Amino acid sequence: MDLSTNYLGLKLRTPLVVAASPLSEEIDQIKRMEDAGAAAVVIYSLFEEQLRRDRYELNHNMEQGTFSYPEALTYFPEPESFHLGPEEYLKHIADAKKAVKIPIIASLNGSSAGGWTQYAKAIQEAGADALELNIYYIPTDLNLTGAQVEQTYLDILKAVKAEVTIPVAVKLSPFFSNFANMAKRLDEAGANGLVLFNRFYQPDIDLDSLEVKPNILLSTPMAMRVPLRWVAILYDRVRASLAATSGIHRASDALKMLMAGADVTMLCSVLIRHGIPHIGAIERDLGAWLEEHEYASIQQLRGSLSQKNCSDPSAFERAQYMRAISSFPMKV
Repeated sequence: MDLSTNYLGLKLRTPLVVAASPLSEEIDQIKRMEDAGAAAVVIYSLFEEQLRRDRYELNHNMEQGTFSYPEALTYFPEPESFHLGPEEYLKHIADAKKAVKIPIIASLNGSSAGGWTQYAKAIQEAGADALELNIYYIPTDLNLTGAQVEQTYLDILKAVKAEVTIPVAVKLSPFFSNFANMAKRLDEAGANGLVLFNRFYQPDIDLDSLEVKPNILLSTPMAMRVPLRWVAILYDRVRASLAATSGIHRASDALKMLMAGADVTMLCSVLIRHGIPHIGAIERDLGAWLEEHEYASIQQLRGSLSQKNCSDPSAFERAQYMRAISSFPMKV
């Protein structure tokens, strides 16, 4: 049984990839992921805010007391010429590359083009096989147009692509007026992959403390429906690799995503719930299903139920909504 696939130009043993999460903060955990069967690991994200904080602290320390002797300022180069990013993240990439044979994909999480995009080059030099840009952007400016928001995504991608030669994937949300067009523009701007979708953690209100607090909920298989639809629609319509993430907990979930057209399926919540060894269980069930249904490879299966190849392409569009509503059993 050939479970291999290609993602971002990387040949992977299976389509089971570990998504960015705190699970990859320890090298021993990454080793366990490889031993359990992970085909690649997206390590935990480096946040734009971390880089901003480090830049502020360095600038403050460099200039502390220098105003007593104005000429002392000339002894230092401009802050932009310093390496300002967290050294620990780069070391973690290098250590992971030495520890395992599977591809290591770095992750940058941010919402603006700037210093964090320049840090991508340092990530490449540390040995990362690819880079995932998790653009976590929630616009709240009433005067900001949809076109301006979309341009921000494109500017970030172009800035990063100008810094690196390794493959770059963009992880984004489905909240665009025309997601198909946005995917097309990212593809044309050089995205090597699209990761569908990131999950915006929604705030909650604590009625005891009367404070707003973060509310982190692990995904359930129900969450896979949105990425399933868009993977199926985009299959063979963009050149970029397609990664499906959110709600993939079982081999059946992964199989559906692959049939829709995904190159890989990313695992996170299921590993937090059931542990890293669960990767092996999903792989065994995946292989067993393919053998039972007489598939020789993942490639034979991939895209077989995409919108392009589906016998009823409208199943992924509005017509299916009307059909679903009319067929729902009502009790009165």
